Amino acid sequence: MGCSNTAPPPGVCTMLINESDLNSSAPDPIDTVLNRPPWVTTTLGCFLIFTIVVDILGNLLVIFSVYRNKKLRNAGNIFVVSLAVADLVVAIYPYPLVLTSIFHNGWILGYVHCQLSGFLMGVSVIGSIFNITGIAINRYCYICHSLKYDKLYSDKNSVCYVMLIWALTVVAIVPNLFVGSLQYDPRVYSCTFEQSASSAYTIAVVFFHFILPIMIVTYCYLRIWILVIQVRRRVKPDNRPKLTPHDVRNFVTMFVVFVLFAVCWAPLNLIGLAVAIKPQVVIPLIPEWLFVASYFMAYFNSCLNAIVYGVLNQNFRREYKRIVVSVCTARIFFQDSSNDAGERLKSKPSPLITNNNQVKVDSV
Repeated sequence: MGCSNTAPPPGVCTMLINESDLNSSAPDPIDTVLNRPPWVTTTLGCFLIFTIVVDILGNLLVIFSVYRNKKLRNAGNIFVVSLAVADLVVAIYPYPLVLTSIFHNGWILGYVHCQLSGFLMGVSVIGSIFNITGIAINRYCYICHSLKYDKLYSDKNSVCYVMLIWALTVVAIVPNLFVGSLQYDPRVYSCTFEQSASSAYTIAVVFFHFILPIMIVTYCYLRIWILVIQVRRRVKPDNRPKLTPHDVRNFVTMFVVFVLFAVCWAPLNLIGLAVAIKPQVVIPLIPEWLFVASYFMAYFNSCLNAIVYGVLNQNFRREYKRIVVSVCTARIFFQDSSNDAGERLKSKPSPLITNNNQVKVDSV
């Protein structure tokens, strides 16, 4: 086992671990030379522990909030729950394995766990961006094609859309098992996608799993805001429906989720694209700290969505508080917090009406 000739970041002997290495009977961790001071390892470990804890607690709060609150049980929030599941996947299995690798300064869990960890991490990432795309399309249909929305997003259809998203996710990640792109990278202590394994495949992954979904989501949200602005300007002042700050925040919530995902994952995807195009030129120019920071920045995204819902969405924030109180009083599974008819009436969304179409604003 030797150092890779294609990826020699400063101060690191980067090794690609094959199956025979990981299946060796040696009890010691894989020998990796990482010239890092102890505080770096400690910082990365603490950062990942924080991410895991917030990820699990936050996304469980999201799932239980939709389960308990009837106001939150709608077609749009089926995708929100699906996104929460995608974020939970990495916190339950891959991240703890990465944490173990950090503490042992190498991978000690064998080839099977390495491949399964990398596979599930890919499922989570691709599942997240596909669900974010599904949410954007759902919001676009609700606002821009509201007359057809109930037919397009019936309960049965919505479940089918979510199942389709996960089927496409699995199909998208399976090729990694055949091209040998899931490998251990000691720089980030992770079994992950090896960007230099195949230039053509890496370019295809970045385009179809990041750039194309980002383009679709951007188009959907631009159309939504353009239509809302047009409605507010064209309707006469005395007849113009009121667009409350609460209505605006419902849009902003999911838009912020999208923006945070794009910001957190853009550096890693741009690095991967550059490496795939000109690996011999680009790889020596990428400092180790930038590569590591881009990975852990992407990992951190999995715990942000639940925080965004709590900060920007009043319904989720209230339900978070109720769940915490219910847990403390051991009543979480015995009380439906959404039976207050007056509260449902108070939170009823404000519609925006045009001459040719009906534009509605719903709770996320």
